[in-house]
Amino acid sequence: MKPRTIIGLVLVVGGLVKLATIWGIIHWEWFETMSEGPWSMYFSIFVIMWVGAHLIVDSYRRDPDQWLQRPLPIGEDGKRICCSVHYGGDEYIFRGEPFHGARLDAFCGGIRMDLREAVITEDEEIDIHTFCGGVELFVPAHVNVLVKSRSFLGGVANSTVHVPDKDAPCLHIVASNFFGGVDVKN
Repeated sequence: MKPRTIIGLVLVVGGLVKLATIWGIIHWEWFETMSEGPWSMYFSIFVIMWVGAHLIVDSYRRDPDQWLQRPLPIGEDGKRICCSVHYGGDEYIFRGEPFHGARLDAFCGGIRMDLREAVITEDEEIDIHTFCGGVELFVPAHVNVLVKSRSFLGGVANSTVHVPDKDAPCLHIVASNFFGGVDVKN
């Protein structure tokens, strides 16, 4: 996280702790001694929390990727990505890392995986399972995509461009969808 975000979080948490000491929820002597009057105290807490929230929002607007970047969830084999989402969403962006296949499970949630800058030199397989969820997959333009799908009230949309080079690497997507879908694009 950026320093601006951390300062904002500290201000918001400090304001919440001060409110909790005023209301008697927690007892922290250092915060209890800093009292001038009820209206000025509430006003100063409001200003501190507003400045903290403003710093957090401004930090997100300047650099939204700081909130989205997560380490890649590498599986037990040390190469393949294993990602499982339940009631939420995840986003994974490859920035020059080698890609060696993936297993993506979306249960009432979504996964967005951006492989456009990934290093793909040979055929790889992506195993996808969705249940009331979806997967959005961006692949490089130099890679062919082959899809095998078993779907019940769902499907796979493959809108990638086929590469005529017979030596081009291929991504084999094996998808099982139940009330879910997969969208593959360049």
